[in-house]
Amino acid sequence: MTKTTATAPLLDARALNRATLDRQLLLRRSPLSAREAVEHLLGLQAQNVKPPYYALAARLEGFAPGELSGLMDRRDVVRIVTMRSTIHTHTADDCLTLRPLVQAARDRELGAFRKGLVGVDLDRLAVLARDLVETEPRTMKQLREALLTEWPDADPQALAIAARCRLPLVQVTPRGLWGRSGQVALTTAEHWLGRPARPAPAPDATVLRYLAAFGPASVKDMQTWAGLTRLRDAFERLRPRLLTFRDENGVELFDLPDAPRPDPGTPAPPRFLPEFDNLLLSHADRTRVVPPAYWGRTWQGNQAHSTLLVDGFLAGVWRLEETALVVEPFGRLSRPQRDEVTAEGERMLRVMHPDTSYDIRFGAVVRR
Repeated sequence: MTKTTATAPLLDARALNRATLDRQLLLRRSPLSAREAVEHLLGLQAQNVKPPYYALAARLEGFAPGELSGLMDRRDVVRIVTMRSTIHTHTADDCLTLRPLVQAARDRELGAFRKGLVGVDLDRLAVLARDLVETEPRTMKQLREALLTEWPDADPQALAIAARCRLPLVQVTPRGLWGRSGQVALTTAEHWLGRPARPAPAPDATVLRYLAAFGPASVKDMQTWAGLTRLRDAFERLRPRLLTFRDENGVELFDLPDAPRPDPGTPAPPRFLPEFDNLLLSHADRTRVVPPAYWGRTWQGNQAHSTLLVDGFLAGVWRLEETALVVEPFGRLSRPQRDEVTAEGERMLRVMHPDTSYDIRFGAVVRR
């Protein structure tokens, strides 16, 4: 810890929690539109179809699934691999800027597949793949079969991954639409949106947006969110415009001067979040949301569980069964907390499943 960091104001886990929840639209529901929220949050994790819808239901006042589905159908938002090599739902504008920003990470990702790509001209592969998917949207299976005719000795999966890494491939609708969806078929972002991608931007503007949505945060926090390295220079360029703090471990945190940093005692209502919500994935140190005792308990193998926040922190998991919303807390909830969780669950069900009747059941405390 430098002398400057040692004298910076301290933000403990609870202070960081409330600041982050406020920027994540989780302290109170926001009147933002779905498009405005997707833009503010720099996208929503979308490994599965439904999580972006639940993510917005937890954050927005007056949200209905049809709002996001309509944006996707009109190509105002798209599903594309960006941060951390995972699928995100982004606005069209962010798709065309954030994807070039993280292209270096996609290029590095190809290193894991180099044995299956011996003898493959990656520039030619990108040209062929672009022609294929812009002629007609293709599934990954169709894409690798078509590329295999050009490079029969290559690994088929590696060929398709190379196309996904070299090109900004979006999932075309009806994939991602609420209540419809469909198999994954891909075309380029430029073809789907009818305009060219922009040159890779300097990261400075994205640093400011990241802090607005996830701050206060360290350099490593943003690198974790983006799946990038070497962002220190951008933070240093911006230092004169930012405030600095330190966390309980002495790590330097950066923040926007006018960003909200609520009192740590500010109430935080319960929230039902989907699996893979970016709130839990976008910091190197997740203790601002995940108590150390619960680390790893939202995962089982490669599958993430939908999560419950109580008093702003991870407190359990939940799932929808055929006739019930099952809530499994990790620890004991007080009677007022159970009542608040029940009320929030009822609200979530009204928003997301207005035509289906569910009971709310508290399951046994589980150890995961």
